[in-house]
Amino acid sequence: MDWQSYAARVKDGNAVIMLPIGAIEQHGPHMSMNPDVLIPKAISEGVAGKSDSILVAPPISYGYKSQVKSGGGNFFPGTTCINGKTLIDVVKDVLVAYARHGNRKFVLVNGHFENSMFLVEGIDLALEHLRHEGIQAQVMLLSYWDYVTQDTIETVFPDGFTGWDVEHGGVLETSLMLHLHPECVDMEKVVHHHPATFPPYDIFPSEPSWVPSSGTLSSAKNASEEYGRLLFEVCVTGIYGSVAERFL
Repeated sequence: MDWQSYAARVKDGNAVIMLPIGAIEQHGPHMSMNPDVLIPKAISEGVAGKSDSILVAPPISYGYKSQVKSGGGNFFPGTTCINGKTLIDVVKDVLVAYARHGNRKFVLVNGHFENSMFLVEGIDLALEHLRHEGIQAQVMLLSYWDYVTQDTIETVFPDGFTGWDVEHGGVLETSLMLHLHPECVDMEKVVHHHPATFPPYDIFPSEPSWVPSSGTLSSAKNASEEYGRLLFEVCVTGIYGSVAERFL
C-alpha cells in the first residue's frame, strides 16, 4: 500500500491494525523455518478479509529464544532468535509509530509460544509512552492456537491430544502449512516419534538430549491439508469474532 492510500485509510482512527509476530525457528526436517511467521500472517489476512476496517501490518519475523520444552531449543542451526529486551523494544517502537499515524486499535497475533510475556511488556511500555503524548490506544493480544475449539481438537487429534506445548512441528503447524504453503512442506521427511516428555523443571544451560534429534516435539505423520483448512477457518472465525466484539 502506498503511503497516501494508507494515510486515507487510518486518518479517522477507526482502522484496526493487525500485527503478526512470529519467529525464525526450526520445525523439523519436513518443514521450513518460518511457520511462526507465515501462519499468523495468513490468519490475520483471513480476518482482515472480513472487514474493510482491518489492515494487516508487515509481520515482526524474529522472536524470543526457542525453549527446549516448547520449541526444541536455541541450539539448532537456522533457529535465529532475539533477546527479550530487543523484542520488547521492537513491539513498543512499532506500536508507538503506528499510533502516531492516528491508529488507536491494535491486534497483536502471536505465532511463537515463547514471545508471550515479552509482547505484554512491549504493549505496556508502548501504552505508557503514548499516554505521555496524550494518545489513548487499545491493544488486543492473542495467540492463534487458543482459538482452536474442543470439537476441532477432537477431529484433528482423534487418538488424543497431548497439549500445545509439544505440538512444535507436529500436526497443528504442519497441517496449517499444508493448507497455506504446501511448497514449504515435505511429508516424506516427517520423523515419526512419540510426543516428547520432559521433567517438571527447566535446566540452564539447556540440555539438547531432552529434545528429539528431529527438532519436532511430536509427530506430524497425521497432518493433512484438510485438517489445516479446518484449523485455519476456526481460527479466522474466532479471532474475527473477538476483534468485531471489541473494535468494530
